[in-house]
Parts: sequence; structure tokens; C-alpha cells
Amino acid sequence: MKYEKIIKWILAVLFAVGVVFSFYGFAVGFESNGNAPVDNILYCTYAFVAVTILAVLLGVVVIGGINNPKSLLKLALGLVAIAAIVAVAYVLAPGTPAVGYLGTPVSDMTLKMTDTILNLTYFLCGGAILSLVVGWAITAFRK
Repeated sequence: MKYEKIIKWILAVLFAVGVVFSFYGFAVGFESNGNAPVDNILYCTYAFVAVTILAVLLGVVVIGGINNPKSLLKLALGLVAIAAIVAVAYVLAPGTPAVGYLGTPVSDMTLKMTDTILNLTYFLCGGAILSLVVGWAITAFRK
């Protein structure tokens, strides 16, 4: 079976749907009609995310598990590592209110999640920089 052709057609259909919704939003006006164009584009985005998640699950878990069952163990270890990093970011997040903020009150959970996402951003940025430096060092020492 030609999986490449199926994937190309699916991508073409998703692209066409995205273009149609975008043109609809610009034609009707994003601020008119009760924000219906914005809602439609958001629903289209949700559908794209769902299709992506299903494709990854099918490709990685099902097909990868059939071809190499040991890859599922590596996948599980990777998910545990990701969960551990998110847990550390959550534990380190203080969840304190913003200094000088005079707007509507924000819940403690929202503050905690905001700080967690900031911590994750810092961790990922530091990890990217560390991996670049280590990669350059390994390349320099191998030559």
C-alpha cells in the first residue's frame, strides 16, 4: 500500500480546509457576526491537533510497537522522564501573584500553572543551550 500517497492527500485536504476557513474569516470579518470566523478557525485548529495526535499515536505506538516491541519501553521511559521534568517544574513554581497587578483577581491554580509553564520554558531553553554546547564540544574533540 502506498502510504506516501495517502499522507499527501490527507495533508492536501487539511491544507485546503485551513485555507477555506482563513478566507472565510477574512471575507466575513473576524470581529463581525459574533466572532464566528474566529470560532471556526479555532475549531479547525482543534481538529488539526486531533488528527496530528492520532497520527503520532498510530505511527509511533502501533506501527513502532509492531516493528520493534522494545521501542515501546524506550517510549515509556521517555514519557516518565517528561513527566518527571514537568513535576519538578510544578513543585518549583511558587504561584505568587504578580507584583503591582490591579486587574481582576486570578486564581491560585492559574498562577501556579503560569509559573510552571515559565519554569518549563526556562528548563527547555537551558537544555537547548546545553545540548548545543555539548554537541559542539563533542564535535571539536572528535576532530
